[in-house]
This record gives sequence, structure tokens and C-alpha cells, in this order.
Amino acid sequence: HKTYFPRESPFLCCCCRGLYIFICLFLAGKSHLVCPSQIVATMGDDVVLPCQLKLAVDANSETVEWTKPSKNKENVDDKQPSYAGRTSLSFDNLKHGDVSLTLSKVQLSDEGLYRCFIPQLGQRSYVHLIVGSASTPVIKVMSNDSSRVVLQCESAGWYPEPELLWLDGEGNLLSAGPTETLRGPDDLYTVSSRVTVEKRHSNNITCRVQQRNTNQSRETHRHVPGINDSQSETIS
Repeated sequence: HKTYFPRESPFLCCCCRGLYIFICLFLAGKSHLVCPSQIVATMGDDVVLPCQLKLAVDANSETVEWTKPSKNKENVDDKQPSYAGRTSLSFDNLKHGDVSLTLSKVQLSDEGLYRCFIPQLGQRSYVHLIVGSASTPVIKVMSNDSSRVVLQCESAGWYPEPELLWLDGEGNLLSAGPTETLRGPDDLYTVSSRVTVEKRHSNNITCRVQQRNTNQSRETHRHVPGINDSQSETIS
């Protein structure tokens, strides 16, 4: 197979290697294209956008086009080189009607709607790719006295924008300060928040950062000693 980006087309196009093989393929029954509506990928990973012909047929004699329609077609040609060398179709899988597209080293700019189209069959289907990024939060001690501790949690490198939660040792939500959110020039988010923990009893505090749309969640734990054992155990 090969990937090309024609000047006359405002879309990303991928065609199988058998595109111009002259083979008469007699299809038994009506085939239809089945693709999931949504796929989630982590930035930097490889992802497969699955699409399958049902009834399964040999797709090597068919034109297979994967395109990413853009609302802003004037600038889409400038974006096409970013896909160079990162898209592929499996020649062996095409024999079984599997026209899935593999996209390697996923970038935030890859997020969006993709169309799989087989012109000879008049079949098309769409897959929405959601790209996420996550990192483990870090807890720092901002102040520590005999009765309470102020902790700060910060986590950078998130996409889409996540939420930050503080939990006690039993998994209950703690009342904390507002979450501060910063978005960097790379479009990644940094979130931070502070919480004050009373030293009433020994407790394990958790900072959890999560993004529901991508099902990403990261957390860090910190032990806060009680008043009775604060002299023998310090937090730094």
C-alpha cells in the first residue's frame, strides 16, 4: 500500500496497493461497511481506526479512501504533510475485507472525524478520533504546623482539560481551593489546587486528576500523620 496527498484533493487519502489491478470481483449479496463511531487514542501512541466490510470480501480490488474532511479547506493542504509516513493499511487484512487504517505516533492535531469510503460499493462510514494526554500529579507540602498541613497538587501535560479532585483515606471528596488551569502553547493543560488537612487523625490523602471523555485518570497519595504521631513523623 502507499499513502499520497494529491494537490487537487482537500483530504488525506490512503489507497491500497491493488488500486489499479484489473480484477473482476463478483460480490455475493450486498456488502456494507461497519466502523465504530468513536475511538480514543493517547498522544504518541499508534492507533487503529477499525473498519470492516460485511459481508467480508477481498478489498484489494477496490479503491479504499480514508479522508479527514476539514471545515477550513483553505489551510488543509498545509496540514497534509503531517501525515506523511504515519498511515498504513494491512495488505493481508484487505483480503478479508478489513480496511482499517493504522495511524502512528498520534498527535493532538489528528483529532477529528475520519471517513472511510469505497466508491465502487458506494459504502462510506465515519470514525471520530479523540486524542488524549495525561501525566501523574505531584503533591507538595506548602505549609506544615502542629495542627494542619497545606498540600498542593499539580499535574501538567493533559488533553483535553481534566478535573482535579482531593480524596481522604476513605475515598470521600475533600473541600479544597479552586482548581487553577493553564493552557500552554502546545495546547496541553496544567492543573493545580491546594487543600488544607487537619491533623485530627492519621490520614492518606489522594490527589486524582481525571478526564472523563478519554477515561484517563492519574493519582498520587500522601500520608498525613495525626497530632499524636506528628513528633515522630514529619512531612516534607
